[in-house]
Amino acid sequence: MKTNAGRFFEDYRLGEVIAHAVPRTLSGGERALYHALYPARGALYSSDAFARACGLAQSPMDDLIAFHAVFGKTVPDVSLNAVANLGYAEGRWLAPVWPGDTLRAESTVIGLKENSNGASGVVWVRTRGLNQHGHTVLDYVRWVMVKKLGHGPAPEPVVPDLAASVAADQLVIPQGLDFSRYDFAHAGERHRWGDYRIGETIDHVDGVTVEEAEHMLATRLWQNTAKVHFDATQRPDGKRLIYGGHVLSLARALSFNGLANAQMLVGLNAGTHANPCFAGDTVRAWSQVLDRAETAAPGVGALRLRLVAVRDGTPPFELRDAAGKYLPGVLLDLDYWALAPL
Repeated sequence: MKTNAGRFFEDYRLGEVIAHAVPRTLSGGERALYHALYPARGALYSSDAFARACGLAQSPMDDLIAFHAVFGKTVPDVSLNAVANLGYAEGRWLAPVWPGDTLRAESTVIGLKENSNGASGVVWVRTRGLNQHGHTVLDYVRWVMVKKLGHGPAPEPVVPDLAASVAADQLVIPQGLDFSRYDFAHAGERHRWGDYRIGETIDHVDGVTVEEAEHMLATRLWQNTAKVHFDATQRPDGKRLIYGGHVLSLARALSFNGLANAQMLVGLNAGTHANPCFAGDTVRAWSQVLDRAETAAPGVGALRLRLVAVRDGTPPFELRDAAGKYLPGVLLDLDYWALAPL
């Protein structure tokens, strides 16, 4: 048998290291497509001149381009037979990715737990994205619900103990980054790190309706082969599930309106795809400031932010019901660190 049906829950072993196939060289093409698919306007990722004024050699690739490229490498081995991608934790961007860099990925299985229905289970993996020099540029944990092939005995459950957040002193600031000469006019907003108060909420106002063609193009762009995104027969309702990363990038781009100066992602504290998204849904977003931290880099501070993507009609700043469950219109609940000018 030469074809590969993908892994099922019973195919994973605790501690197993999976080297994912097909490294990928990134270029300006990925950047152009990313900016075409999402309303992304971050100045640092749009202008070499702006990036050089901030101490970098040139404009790096958008941080979520690196995330999607690495994530896509893992899908054939981790989530080809997924029911849903559930969440993220302990993520750090460790170095910028530049046009021309080649990324590969490897994952270690750190947790396994069968679901009570006996038809699926949750797999936790820690994934590293490495460049052509063997340097780790991205490291994160994710967990995914995967179908079982049979109904045989399950492994002893192991649920990893994950940190609630990445500590501020564990964030890696890109070498040379300097916001002391930051051009607020070119960035698009005047708000500095010190203008954001812990607990403050921001309604990002705008919305984007998810189109079938765009989400399919995006998912193919990142070489994500999970069946639920392509094959309408995989779900009883006959719908193709929108890749959660597509919602993530839409929400991040929408957050420009109010957070234009939250330039670089450096930490991924937690993330949950709370409810499914489908073509035709209009995605809106709001944020909450969770924490602030100074860094050793000149003019650079870190903001800890909660980014929530919702389906249109869901009131902003409302997350859960009285029982503590996510409201049905909440699509994404993401907790991350970003760098901003002091």
